[in-house]
Amino acid sequence: MSTSATESWTKTPGWGRVGAKNEYPMTPTAFSSLHLKTPMLKNLASLGYAEMTPIQAHSLPLILAGKDVIAKAKTGSGKTAAFGIGLLSNVLVASPCVQALVLCPTRELADQVGKELRRLARFTDNLRILTLCGGVPFGPQSASLEHGAHVVVGTPGRLLDHLRRGGLELSGLQTLVLDEADRMLDMGFQEEIRALLDATPEKKQTLLFSATYPEAIAVLSAAIQQQPVEVSVDETHEEGAIEQILYLVDEDQRVAAVARLLDHYRPESTLVFCNTRKECQEVAEALVGRGFSALAIHGDLEQRDRDQVLVRFANKSVSVLVATDVAARGLDIKELSAVINYELSRDPEIHVHRIGRTGRAGEHGLALSLATAQEVRRVQAIEAVLGATISRGEIETLGVAAGEPLAPPMVTLCIDGGRKNKMRPGDILGALTGAEGIAGSEVGKIDVFDSQAYVAISRASAAQALSCLSANKIKGRFFKVRRIS
Repeated sequence: MSTSATESWTKTPGWGRVGAKNEYPMTPTAFSSLHLKTPMLKNLASLGYAEMTPIQAHSLPLILAGKDVIAKAKTGSGKTAAFGIGLLSNVLVASPCVQALVLCPTRELADQVGKELRRLARFTDNLRILTLCGGVPFGPQSASLEHGAHVVVGTPGRLLDHLRRGGLELSGLQTLVLDEADRMLDMGFQEEIRALLDATPEKKQTLLFSATYPEAIAVLSAAIQQQPVEVSVDETHEEGAIEQILYLVDEDQRVAAVARLLDHYRPESTLVFCNTRKECQEVAEALVGRGFSALAIHGDLEQRDRDQVLVRFANKSVSVLVATDVAARGLDIKELSAVINYELSRDPEIHVHRIGRTGRAGEHGLALSLATAQEVRRVQAIEAVLGATISRGEIETLGVAAGEPLAPPMVTLCIDGGRKNKMRPGDILGALTGAEGIAGSEVGKIDVFDSQAYVAISRASAAQALSCLSANKIKGRFFKVRRIS
């Protein structure tokens, strides 16, 4: 989670096909087992939806019962139908006010959600669903709002603009959904979310869907939900999620061994642990000298430098972060592909904590450790705590991929303006995705600090994004923009 976000908030059953002779099969995961209106059941049958996915089976009964829910669910899990069926079941078509609001981090996701909700509402007459996103003219959206809407889907920045101009009225809201909440926090939409929430009734149902569950999501939930029920179909670490391998090396071969591991396994993001600050800096510099994208983080860094290092690693514009245990405290990096222990920790419990940073949220994790012949006792102590023997590997047997080291998927652009200039993530996103701009899907994390802002862009779109930000005004003025990775 970005620093700014933290500070702002103190085998799986698939869709089944319905047979003609058994329109609503009665199974524990059948949609017909829920108390849904007949038009909704008929529509689900016509769409070919028979059985619920796990996230739907766990969350829909709670949603229909009016509970606040915080659900961990990835794209493709059926989460849109989960909250969509729930909110549509509560809409009163006779009442013309906005009764459900869905917040999405990007225009593409909002469009996708809006289309799915319209599909789910096909058999409900006169139910109006409106999508409000940036990057398109404001006027036609205002005109559509004047004609009324029961459900509104949109991005935080554009929704807030409509709210402040008086076009969006939320006093009759019954259901609020935050879709991909972790990504919205990553992109820095805390202020917009807070402002929108202030315009909603205190009594409402709030549904929070997130692919991951970092601390900032828990803080957000505590701030906006009432006695929420947590739903997750994945354990943080499933058995066998982390593959551990120990490599015996000579002391003077550690750096070469780390490089060999990175070349062989080619992880997208790697956290390398060292026991001292000096080692951190030396290892990072040595890896950079070998062509890797690497940065070090330790106690000697100034806060501004530390912030920039964390931003670049978290937004995937740097592939390797070399850290001490102390400096790594508080790090909340999603989808960490691998952990490499440059040197084993003297405390077996710390070793367990280190490797636990990979293999989360159902993903496969890789924990690779280096040790010398003199560190046998450390190995034995760690294995005793783990209750298992760590597999051994031989560095010399690892093949090395041809060509350059794996480049990070994103690059970071730095804008010389921030909160003191009243800059918001939505302003940056608008400058990037406006006319002749890039797609919102090409934009990664946005971090806004007091005097600077950082935005991650997919590598293929970096040059175009730099041109957009340099040529377009943000908050009515031009800002200096440079690429830092």
